[in-house]
Amino acid sequence: MSTDVNEMSDKEILSQIIELGFHGDQRCFDLFCDELRRGLPENTGVALRGSVITNERYKDGEPFDADGKNTSDLDVTLIGDEVREYWQEDAYYIPGLHTKPLCDKDPDIAPALEPLRRKLQKMVGRPVAFQATANFILFARDVLMQQPYFMLIEPCGKAE
Repeated sequence: MSTDVNEMSDKEILSQIIELGFHGDQRCFDLFCDELRRGLPENTGVALRGSVITNERYKDGEPFDADGKNTSDLDVTLIGDEVREYWQEDAYYIPGLHTKPLCDKDPDIAPALEPLRRKLQKMVGRPVAFQATANFILFARDVLMQQPYFMLIEPCGKAE
């Protein structure tokens, strides 16, 4: 699988996401997206980031699930003003704009979202981390830090 997302079409990226993160199961992927739509505020956008997009870990270049089956997490980025309000005030990297990840290590930083995150983890059989951000921060991370993302649900509520 390619690691250069810039050379892949959206269809190829989505295929890689389903293959890596959802064991090639389109139905599981669709259910995952449906649960996100049901469990998040109405106009929340949802993007996937990280090694499920690139098949390469940012920190060390190793492939997705290099440490064994289902060891890599799904980095789910939530986009929108309302969803960022779910995080505790001290759980931001950039106050009001970019949160710390809600994950197994820090399950209490956005307690209202924890049941959804746990449900999704059980569904996909791997760790899931939520982070909330402003749209321009997501874009800046892509362009300035070479951390690509793939939109699953547009902020206006439409699926891509």
